[in-house]
Amino acid sequence: MTEVDVPQTRPPEPLSIHIVKASNLKGTKGDNVQITVKVEFGEKVLGESPKVDCVPDTPAEIDYTATLNCSFEDPLVLDEISYKPVVLTVTEVLPKEKKQKEEKTAQLGQCTVDLLPLVKGATKHHYNLVINPLPGSPLETIPPEGPKPEMEVVISVQESLLEGTQIDQGNLMTLTIESLYSTPESWTMTGSQYAYAAALPIPMSADKETPVVFANGALKPSIDKEPPNRQKKWAVPGSAQGNSIYIPESFLPPDNIDDEDGEFKSKDDREHRHTAETEKLRVSWNTERRCYLDSLATKSFQDKIAKCRYWPVEVMRLPQPAAAKGKKDDEGSISYHGVAFVNLAPLLYPGVKRIRGAYKVHAYTDHAMHEKTKRKTGFGEEAGKIAFNILNRNSASPFPKKAGKEGGEKKEKEVKKGRSMSIAQHQQANPTPGGPGGQAPTEASQTIKSDTGSEMEGQPPVNVEGQQYVDAKAYVMLEISLTRPLIPKRPPEELARRVAEYIPPRPLFPKRTDGAQRAVEDFHNQVGSVANLILDEFRDQFGDLLKVDDEPQTVEAMESRRQKLIYELNSSGKYFAFKEQLKYAVVKIVREKYLKTSAFEDRQELQTFLSELYVYLIDQMHVALGKFLALEDQAPIPKPLTDSAQLKHFAREAEVNGNYELATKYYQERIARNRNDPSHWFDYGTFCLYINDITKAEECFKECIAIDQKHLQGLLLYGVVCTLSERNEAAETFFEAATCVDPKSILAWTMLGLFYDAVNNEIGAEMAYLEANKLNQAAAVAEAKALRDDDVTKERLARGEHESEDKEVDHDQGGLAPPSVPDIKQPSPPSSDKPPTSARSGKGSVSDTRRMSASKRSDIHLRPEQSPQLQDNVGSKIKTESSTSRPGSHYKMGSQRGTPQPAEETEEPPIREPTPVPRCSIYMQTIEWLIEVKAVPFTERALAHELLSPMGGPTSGYHINYARLKLQKKEYKEAENSLDEALQFDYQNPDAWALMGHVKYMTNDVEASRDCYERTISFTSDAAEMHSIYLRLASIYLQEEKFSNAKNTFLMACKRSPSCVSWLGVGIACYRLGELAESEDALSEANILNNTDPEVWGYLSLVCLKTGRQLEAEQAYKYALKLNLSDYDLLTEIQHVQQDVGFGNPEF
Repeated sequence: MTEVDVPQTRPPEPLSIHIVKASNLKGTKGDNVQITVKVEFGEKVLGESPKVDCVPDTPAEIDYTATLNCSFEDPLVLDEISYKPVVLTVTEVLPKEKKQKEEKTAQLGQCTVDLLPLVKGATKHHYNLVINPLPGSPLETIPPEGPKPEMEVVISVQESLLEGTQIDQGNLMTLTIESLYSTPESWTMTGSQYAYAAALPIPMSADKETPVVFANGALKPSIDKEPPNRQKKWAVPGSAQGNSIYIPESFLPPDNIDDEDGEFKSKDDREHRHTAETEKLRVSWNTERRCYLDSLATKSFQDKIAKCRYWPVEVMRLPQPAAAKGKKDDEGSISYHGVAFVNLAPLLYPGVKRIRGAYKVHAYTDHAMHEKTKRKTGFGEEAGKIAFNILNRNSASPFPKKAGKEGGEKKEKEVKKGRSMSIAQHQQANPTPGGPGGQAPTEASQTIKSDTGSEMEGQPPVNVEGQQYVDAKAYVMLEISLTRPLIPKRPPEELARRVAEYIPPRPLFPKRTDGAQRAVEDFHNQVGSVANLILDEFRDQFGDLLKVDDEPQTVEAMESRRQKLIYELNSSGKYFAFKEQLKYAVVKIVREKYLKTSAFEDRQELQTFLSELYVYLIDQMHVALGKFLALEDQAPIPKPLTDSAQLKHFAREAEVNGNYELATKYYQERIARNRNDPSHWFDYGTFCLYINDITKAEECFKECIAIDQKHLQGLLLYGVVCTLSERNEAAETFFEAATCVDPKSILAWTMLGLFYDAVNNEIGAEMAYLEANKLNQAAAVAEAKALRDDDVTKERLARGEHESEDKEVDHDQGGLAPPSVPDIKQPSPPSSDKPPTSARSGKGSVSDTRRMSASKRSDIHLRPEQSPQLQDNVGSKIKTESSTSRPGSHYKMGSQRGTPQPAEETEEPPIREPTPVPRCSIYMQTIEWLIEVKAVPFTERALAHELLSPMGGPTSGYHINYARLKLQKKEYKEAENSLDEALQFDYQNPDAWALMGHVKYMTNDVEASRDCYERTISFTSDAAEMHSIYLRLASIYLQEEKFSNAKNTFLMACKRSPSCVSWLGVGIACYRLGELAESEDALSEANILNNTDPEVWGYLSLVCLKTGRQLEAEQAYKYALKLNLSDYDLLTEIQHVQQDVGFGNPEF
């Protein structure tokens, strides 16, 4: 209660409007004019300045101050100040003539003062306002290029109108109603004219909503075009006239349709909007209304949007106010009552402060109002009264404080006149199961009727007049903006700080402490390095000589070589390089061990220190030389035979084969080689996620993010792990951080939406999916533009030689031909700034898809009507350009080719240049990544969205990815059923057949899996993953003793991506075929890639036994046993061969 009482106890605050001066005024009888300035606020006159004489070229010092007392007892005072202007009227005082009792005056012009800066918390604001001439004023005769009449005004308050909590927690809403387009056909510019109003409820306090009414709508014809920069009007201009009804420096923004938040955004709707805005009548408001919301009203507004996202905006037609005072029967009566349901959910998106768009107008009924907005009734009655009062200038405030006096009488009149809202209330108050024939008043007007032709039992009545909005596809353009978002968006800096709090960044290199011991160790290292360099230099000069000369070395020869070496080091500059290399290490010893950091003042002290340092350095030099120099050279450490990419391939191969222990070994070896590579930790984390080791996966993703705080995929998967652990707050932080790391990532926004789905945040999910779809569409447009530019470049290159030949001919003919043929195609729209429409681009996309994996090809959505039309267009264009010789003949050729449409009609963009369609939905792109990283719960959620997506549905790509998910979960029956569905869509899809082969292989249906694999490799395009197909098919051939086929298939795997398993297969097949030399070569390759595979050693032992190499056979056999060879059949075979040849087993 204390916060509520504070504004009531605050004394009134005087608001000063100080008129400083005016300039460039012109009177009725010349430039010398005597003026007064009247100050008004609403219907209240605040004062009038004394008479001031104005002369040309000199500003008139008015120096008048009017005061407006702001009483804080009225909770709506800030709201009233925000939307009402102070009107300044400049009046000329004409000189008094003879026999004239009173002075005559003439109004020159007006200007309006906006008090909004004071509502935003300012205490003073300065204006230079243009004085707008009134009709008949001499100011109208001022030429446009002449100096405009101006007035300097300063508004101020002693203390800010807003206190601390109001500034931080309050909000200022700006409502802008632009126009109603595609009006009903029955509305005409002839006959009786009407006024048009729009209204919507706004919570001005915690528990009360007040209708905000825009009553100045005017019906305009299509020829009365809207100017490009439309200026907004005051909602309550007061006494302002002429151009003063416009808000200074406030214009309607020319937004792109793609950036709008409303409806009517599809291709067909855009055509309708273009027609409605250029060829049909419209109702124009272009009015702005500000509403100040305190903290409680803001919270109420936010809660109501969260409860029901749709907000009603009612539109209606009113009779023009009658001139006679006694005629009041029609006061406030409304007709053509419609309502637009504005989706305000985007205002609950983090950081969003503004929405604008076109919203469809529906026929108003209480039933529709309750169904969409959960409100029992609208504000039609009250809005009609307010609008009528505004039109009659009886009330300048939109809050009907006097409406209660005649409430009973007006309600009876309204029921008799048959207002739509009243009758709808009666219909809902007296429902009848048999239809609308209940107790509704029979004297109702035609606004509400029951459509007996289509009425069903229990259906609410139909608003016949309002239905005309629906039939005409009417829509209203409006904008709602706030000074601060309802849900603040966390800035990227804060998200980065939160991520660093959860996972502190790890430096790439360990910290080094420069202590005395470290300084000495560095000196030792540098001495060893220099010594090795000097030895290399000595070997280069005298190495060959020492090898040839076997005689004992004499002292003279050794001294000669020493002098030559010193000379070479000095003359080549290497001596100074070695000295510079040692200098830094010596400096560190001086600073760290002897703690000498300043210059010596005593020379004797310096000499003593240098002597001591020299002795110490010589001793340490000998220690270093004894440590680093050896009689024999150290063998260089061999480089590893496999790189990181190969290790990852081996790990994936072991993972597919179910050998998780070996896969773990490979992943850990990658990390051991380079612990500072975040991708190594990320890949190991995805493997741990696959084997359901969530704890270890979380640690891996932590390490990944600690190394790189902006690792996009690491942030996403750590968010997934947090979601699985039900740490939703941390998960949201990491998902949001991912969208800040790469704001244009479709994957990041879709993952954020899937997370919001998991926590039942519908509005957040809607926001994330909307952003992802925008990026997906933008990517499709960019791709289409790139293809178009590429095609244009190829066309120009193809025509380059032909043009050069033409130019040579033209030069020979005297240069009469046009200098540039490509200019001919400029009027033709298909190749300028729209998506690609050439047949070349169509063919290119087809060839690209043939090379893509079938799972991706199956997701491409093409428009069936696009390709033939595009080919025709481009074909005609190319032929026209190549055959014409004058720019003017371009259109003639089009007509000669039989084009049924004139040249003007062929330039319609919607027909010739369709909107690019993305290759696949945002969910399908995310599904493929999620399956790759084994995030099963999120994959299931994304698949559900893909099934319901307009771009998705049960397509071949959906069923293939669903089968991949089921394979990961080892649910083979469901995977097989899904693949059956996928093959019904595309029977030649290699990915589907490959997955079917895996399903059959895992269920031990060897024959069926072999057929599927053979079908897969027979296709012209490859499946997404061919390596596992080759390995499994070749292993099946080995089981069936088709060793030649097995050898060839294993060799295909080796050619594509060699591994220990593939070379082992080649070795086994060659051994069974009796090709022992080839078998040994293949097994040696396998052993190089992995020397810890016991099966490789076992077959090497067999080969050695067959070739009679006893020692090698025994060594290979011992290694096989040492590595725990578990293949019983192979062990038995080795022992039988050993018994046959009589050697190979040390136990013999």
